[in-house]
Amino acid sequence: MCGIVGYTGHRAAAPLIMDGLKRLEYRGYDSAGLAVVLDGRLEIDKAAGKLAVLASRLPTDGHTGTLALGHTRWATHGAPNDVNAHPHTDTDGTIAVVHNGIIENAAALRAWLSERGCRFRSETDTEVLAHLISELYTDSLEAAVAEALRRVEGTYGLGVISTHEPNTLVAARLGSPLLLALGDGENFIASDAAAVVEHTRSVVYLDDGEVAVLTPDNYHIVDLDKTRVEKTVSVVDWDLETIERGGHAHFMIKEILEQPEAITNTMRGRLLEEEGTARLGGIDMTDEQLLEIDRVVLTACGTSWHAALIGEYMLEELARIPAEVEYASEFRYREPLVDSRTLVIGLSQSGETADTLAALREAKKRGARTLGIVNSVGSTIAREVDGGTYIHAGPEIGVASTKAFTCQVVALALLTLRLGRLRTMSLLQGRKMVKALRRLPQQVRQVLGHSKEIEKLADTYALAQNALFLGRGYNFPVALEGALKLKEISYIHAEGYPAAEMKHGPIALIDEMMPVICVAPSDAVYQKIVSNVQEVKARRARIFAVVTEGEEEITSLADQTVTIPKTIDCLTPVLSVIPLQLLAYHVAVRRGCDVDQPRNLAKSVTVE
Repeated sequence: MCGIVGYTGHRAAAPLIMDGLKRLEYRGYDSAGLAVVLDGRLEIDKAAGKLAVLASRLPTDGHTGTLALGHTRWATHGAPNDVNAHPHTDTDGTIAVVHNGIIENAAALRAWLSERGCRFRSETDTEVLAHLISELYTDSLEAAVAEALRRVEGTYGLGVISTHEPNTLVAARLGSPLLLALGDGENFIASDAAAVVEHTRSVVYLDDGEVAVLTPDNYHIVDLDKTRVEKTVSVVDWDLETIERGGHAHFMIKEILEQPEAITNTMRGRLLEEEGTARLGGIDMTDEQLLEIDRVVLTACGTSWHAALIGEYMLEELARIPAEVEYASEFRYREPLVDSRTLVIGLSQSGETADTLAALREAKKRGARTLGIVNSVGSTIAREVDGGTYIHAGPEIGVASTKAFTCQVVALALLTLRLGRLRTMSLLQGRKMVKALRRLPQQVRQVLGHSKEIEKLADTYALAQNALFLGRGYNFPVALEGALKLKEISYIHAEGYPAAEMKHGPIALIDEMMPVICVAPSDAVYQKIVSNVQEVKARRARIFAVVTEGEEEITSLADQTVTIPKTIDCLTPVLSVIPLQLLAYHVAVRRGCDVDQPRNLAKSVTVE
């Protein structure tokens, strides 16, 4: 959620830290700070607001120290101001800490430390860590951090430096992502590889309960019992250009336009047309094991939850296997009924979503088989599940997810195809689905061609205060996703509803001031939604409809329409969601909103 960057090496650390933090801005933050060890003292600079405010406070001649920590924070404890911004230090200013997560026993630790003479300056839980480590320090920062963390309850991604050890950087992780990035005579820590890929692609992902100690030329990892841990060095398989805007005004529009290529990458090497099925080696289950599954539970948050709803419809209709979708935040607390014949699938773009990770852990504890559908290679979910599928969408920087959503739907279609062919799906039906999947990237390009047309409509909707999105069948989750996109980035209140449920409440809100967006491709429930659109029209609402090419009935009722190509019903969401992504984007731009960093939102939610 928050951003961490740390450096120890031979170069001036401050510019490297600031550049790294800049690359993590997409995660969302409300304050930032920098700590540098310089001539035996800690230089601390902190500021509420954007990184530009922090940069304006740094010395014009720069800090020359070669050991530093930086942080961008979303407030959890204490208001977003200069004092509560990270890094935090101990009373004597010898230890600096940056922290992602929540220390649940902070109040008890604060009281104990206050009795011992520690002077607290902030309202944060993080400051407790700085004082606690200082209180326990004798002659080893590594030992003090490990001992402090044994006394801590909660979650953390942690970076620590000290004037006592001017080349040493200590990092630790429990529930909040953190990695080491290994260079030549220099080493980094970061909460995301995007911060450091400019300098090295060699990374080591920390697991929960691990502490890393880095110097310019070496590193080692131990657990909290001080036992050495050997880790594999991974190579980041994307470069700096993939996390740049590439001439686009915002990351969001860049990522919307990348969807044809992203979907192609999700399917690459996985479609078997002759057999009418899909190859998904990552799920690591034999056909016999897949046939033993008698129920599927999909768990996710936000946009991934909407993709999971589409997966539920696919699995039940085409694979004929009972499926249900759970909010991850609710699943973990409600004594879920799962067993060894249950397949629990967690969906997360980042692979670090705290609630989804906790839900999968709960499912494993209860004996279920777990799979992950994630975008980030090496992420915690990817490492902890029994098997899974990478969607290979490439880095998604914009906070409002777009290409990850469509790629998750495609990945679920591949899984449905595999399970369906093992059960009741015929070879002919399987081949038809494979052909439809192969056509998708070009069809997506065709829909993206409507961007200018939708941009012209943005003025019509930019002044709206509320909007209603309606869909049925496979496109009800698309209505939910369209509403989420509009509210996320344009701050217009929007709701998604099953079109038939409109009569059970929302119809009372509809008048000439309420835009209604109808997702109405020519599918199995088309005639039903025609009736719903007629009901909306009778209330004089302004109607924007997404329809299939050649459709006439809804086109005659709507004020504006955008067409999508014909495809099989289960794949219509991949096409029908794109006009809604474009509408949300262009409306947000018209309203002058911060499209890539909407207020109060973060890209990766790593706390409950």
